[in-house]
Amino acid sequence: MAADDTHTAPTPTLITNATVISGDEGAEPYVADVLLSGGLIAAIGERLAPPPGATVVDARGLYLAPGFIDMHAHSDLYLLTSPGHAPKITQGCTTEVVGQDGISYAPVRTKAQLAAIRAQIAGWNGNPSDDECATTLAHIGMFEWRTIAEYLDTLDRNRTATNVAMLVPQGNLRLLACGPYDAVATPAEIAEQAALLRAAMADGAVGMSSGLTYTPGMYASTSELAVLCKVLAEYDGAYYAPHHRSYGHRALESYAEMVGLAHDTRCPVHLTHATMNFAENRGRAGELLTLIDAARDAGADITLDTYPYLPGCTTLAALLPSWASAGGPAETLARLNDEMVREKIRVAVEVTGCDGGHGIPTNWDEIEIGSTTHPDLAGYGGRRVSEVARAESRPPISVFFDVLTKDALATSCLMHVGSEANVRAIMAHGTHMGGSDAILHGSTLHPRAWGTFPRFLGHYARDVGIASVPDMVAHLTSRPARRLGVWPHRGAVRVGSAADLVLFNPKTVADMATHAEPTLPAKGIEYVFVNGVAALRGGQTTGARAGVTLRRRADGKVTDRGA
Repeated sequence: MAADDTHTAPTPTLITNATVISGDEGAEPYVADVLLSGGLIAAIGERLAPPPGATVVDARGLYLAPGFIDMHAHSDLYLLTSPGHAPKITQGCTTEVVGQDGISYAPVRTKAQLAAIRAQIAGWNGNPSDDECATTLAHIGMFEWRTIAEYLDTLDRNRTATNVAMLVPQGNLRLLACGPYDAVATPAEIAEQAALLRAAMADGAVGMSSGLTYTPGMYASTSELAVLCKVLAEYDGAYYAPHHRSYGHRALESYAEMVGLAHDTRCPVHLTHATMNFAENRGRAGELLTLIDAARDAGADITLDTYPYLPGCTTLAALLPSWASAGGPAETLARLNDEMVREKIRVAVEVTGCDGGHGIPTNWDEIEIGSTTHPDLAGYGGRRVSEVARAESRPPISVFFDVLTKDALATSCLMHVGSEANVRAIMAHGTHMGGSDAILHGSTLHPRAWGTFPRFLGHYARDVGIASVPDMVAHLTSRPARRLGVWPHRGAVRVGSAADLVLFNPKTVADMATHAEPTLPAKGIEYVFVNGVAALRGGQTTGARAGVTLRRRADGKVTDRGA
């Protein structure tokens, strides 16, 4: 597709002989023709006549479903640096929620704050150099924004392949009010965070996220979070998406804290990448689900999302104890260059178990090094820390420190700590939705970056039988659309709904990405339409960028910008 075709307005498309999966819970598939016009579903019926100039797609043998909604996306930067967005488009994703895990690129007040955030989450998103931003990315105003509205405006200016909604990152609020330090927030600082949250909601955010194992959001107390949740509860439909304090030793206690916030503040809570990881939590998913169900029965609004894989993925620096990360990346690196402090960190990471390691001493056989940037680390990606240590005849902690310092904390990692029984049990819950939690930059990726949604449909629905394929479609479409407040305009196949649609083969749909080859596109995804424009045609990306930002209005509705 030519460059100027990326902004092409939708032309009419008639999809014939499709087996329609409406996205509704329990709905039966039916065969129909579906006409797309003006970015919307214009008609559904039998033997529809194509309007003049329409493209006709014969969907015989294919399922037509609403576009999949990624409830936990880390595409905040990738949407700008790689706007064609092949990883998500090729798996049928048409809408993403960014601003996750409590830290992102807005809101900020100063260039210095933004620079610190860029460095802190480089392991998630990469970090284009200032020279690159001034040359290849200058035309989109890269890193010139300060508010959430300005960031979303940048996405709209550049155009994105997917639709995008944003959460307010609570870590940013704490950074602006309290600085990057491990300190109790004063009443004035909490009030400032509440004011910042209200401003961000006015900018169009759909809720708030937290990263309670990441600095500086992790330093917030339960009472501090409760104040912010009470602010969110003032906004009809807004929700809180916490990455809670521990997925390991204190997992259930940490979930209970979030469930308590939902009960006490009446703020809807969406438990993001809800897992029960590490060996000590195997077989305990039922305890988590019992906790959630009891709270829901008592009136709390709680939902959750998962990714359909066992390993987790984060930054390697996230394994550090919180005190070692206080003050931001520069202070963290200074500590890593102090031999006495290194020894304290070693004990915390390997012996006692620190908050960064979810309270469990780190097992280096479980930690896989992700994408690296420093030339001395070439060949480290995709290998376990223990393997590198054995090959180089040195302690694993030495490898850990070496990678962190040489890569300036910008290395990702995979944590092989999941439980298949827990994954299946949580996936079957009545509030379950899909969230990829995918790091997209670099060459050593988690396969969920390219395979999440086809894996839900092919492996877990069709092959394992966690749910029927139509019911799993509801997990990925209408359920998240309702949580976001965009249903039935999105997340449904209905006349008048946005033409965000996926045509897939239910017999062949499958994730192909592996740990060895993580960027292999899925198979069985044939067409993807975003606002009526084909972003995937015959299994091939077109380069179309028809996505829009989805913003919360003052009346509580979430709509396309300008709608």
